Amino acid sequence: MKTIITIGRQFGSGGKEVGIRVAKELGIPFYDKELLQEAAKKSGLCEKIFENFDERPKSLLYSIAMDSYMFSLPGAGAGDSLEQQVYLATFDTIRHIAEKGPCVIIGRCADYALAENPNHLSLFIHAPMEARIQRVARRQKLTPEEARKTIIKTDKRRASYYEYYSSKKWGAVDSYDFCLDSSCLGLSGTVELIRAMVEHKEHPIPSPTEIDPTEQV
Repeated sequence: MKTIITIGRQFGSGGKEVGIRVAKELGIPFYDKELLQEAAKKSGLCEKIFENFDERPKSLLYSIAMDSYMFSLPGAGAGDSLEQQVYLATFDTIRHIAEKGPCVIIGRCADYALAENPNHLSLFIHAPMEARIQRVARRQKLTPEEARKTIIKTDKRRASYYEYYSSKKWGAVDSYDFCLDSSCLGLSGTVELIRAMVEHKEHPIPSPTEIDPTEQV
């Protein structure tokens, strides 16, 4: 197997759980927060810094505060902002992980980082708002209105981050290979659908126009 699966997701769509199940059933590594740990190790920056910038839109005040912190570090000097360093370290780590073999990577513009990788399959998981409200309210013990506000806030943050760094539209059908509504087949059905996609990518079936006429019986 060679396929690297990247998953963008609306908050509450079950995208992370789908990714975990796909990775488990295919027997390949899964990266979510683990990606930040790898990036921190490779860059030498504190893991907490990666968590603070994780899938967050550019914030001028926060960037200034964190850049002041960066310049207080031994050996720090002029160059990219800390925010840029964190993004580039994450970007490089995604590519490094992909070079090691098949895996599932959640969010963090991974689809953009691996756009030129022929083994890459990019997915976006979404679901109707009411279905997401029910899942988030149940999972985080919130009222429906609290869940709705959390969903809107989180989706806005993820979209801003994605669109700032990738120059593509978060959640748009032309930004990914496939956009899947997890409410249509349920999480288990969505996992099975993704497994079928991977199987087809690994062993594509030629269309009639791709078959050499001399080979037809």
